[in-house]
Amino acid sequence: MSFVDRHDPGTRRWVAEAIRKVEADANRSCDTHLHVFPLPSHWGVNLYLKDESVHPTGSLKHRLARSLFLYGLANGWIGPTTTIVEASSGSTAVSEAYFARLLGLPFIAVMPASTSPEKCHLIEFYGGKCHLVTDPRAIYDESHRLAAEAGGHFMDQFTYAERATDWRGNNNIAESIYSQMSMEPHPEPSWIVVGAGTGGTSSTIGRYIRYRCHATRLAVVDPEGSAFYPSWVSGDTSVTAPGSRIEGIGRPRVEPSFQPSVIDRMIAVPDARSIAAMHWTREVTGLDVGGSTGTNVAACVDLIGEMRAAGEQGSIVTLVCDSGDRYCGTYGDPGWLAGQGLDVAPHLEELRAFLNAS
Repeated sequence: MSFVDRHDPGTRRWVAEAIRKVEADANRSCDTHLHVFPLPSHWGVNLYLKDESVHPTGSLKHRLARSLFLYGLANGWIGPTTTIVEASSGSTAVSEAYFARLLGLPFIAVMPASTSPEKCHLIEFYGGKCHLVTDPRAIYDESHRLAAEAGGHFMDQFTYAERATDWRGNNNIAESIYSQMSMEPHPEPSWIVVGAGTGGTSSTIGRYIRYRCHATRLAVVDPEGSAFYPSWVSGDTSVTAPGSRIEGIGRPRVEPSFQPSVIDRMIAVPDARSIAAMHWTREVTGLDVGGSTGTNVAACVDLIGEMRAAGEQGSIVTLVCDSGDRYCGTYGDPGWLAGQGLDVAPHLEELRAFLNAS
């Protein structure tokens, strides 16, 4: 980490102006939409999609990037000449590149070579540089190395995500969900369903649920190749895995920001079902969503089925994490799916039949 002269009057003025710029970005952005997913009314179960793809950088990670920059500025880690380095599967890097450009700072994204070209182009559009590595597990060491060489700051979302956001409220995503649900038929959700990439979103929502004494349960979904689900089941935080094909969620190791104690349930979702649910969501709602949203929706279908079987009524809230246009060359490409051995057809058939159930 580079030395930032925190007491230099010029640096202090720059930091104050930088914080103002980051806060102004939030002030310009209205809250994200809460869409109703159409389910048969006689089921007595309502599903809502909180659309985080409408943030200025197109994903849920815009919130995280804003919080990480404010955290780094307030801690004196970021100054007027600091090079920002981040390890990312893409969307966080897109959002951090946006904020780095806003502050006039160089930005380097360290990402797996499998990251979608669309995300790489967005990072470069915002003035960032992409540094791709073959082994996803190497992004951490490579980020430390690049930050040291540049005399810069490694943002390290996987460590700081759960502490950079104020989980008690202050217009965080959890507070927003409950505010937007206040006039719905079942204003206190039975379940909130999210994925885990850093663990920051699940930590924020899980803590907020308990802090506000809500009866809502938190379900965290996990794709194939991720270490989170097997770690949560076994209690072994040393679990490692090959890494996920569903960008933005799932990790090859259990990240420091992942807080299993605030999670009520974890649901493992096969990749083919995640991608099928991504396409199905577009068919049913008209919303163009990405693969991680498909993972969320697939788990919601399971929970709705369980609630109906138990005669329960209530609401479920999940997130639209980003838009499907970031994955045209992967999840939207039949050739890519075939090359990965992913057959989405049976899952699409099952999901389409789901809405026709009596």
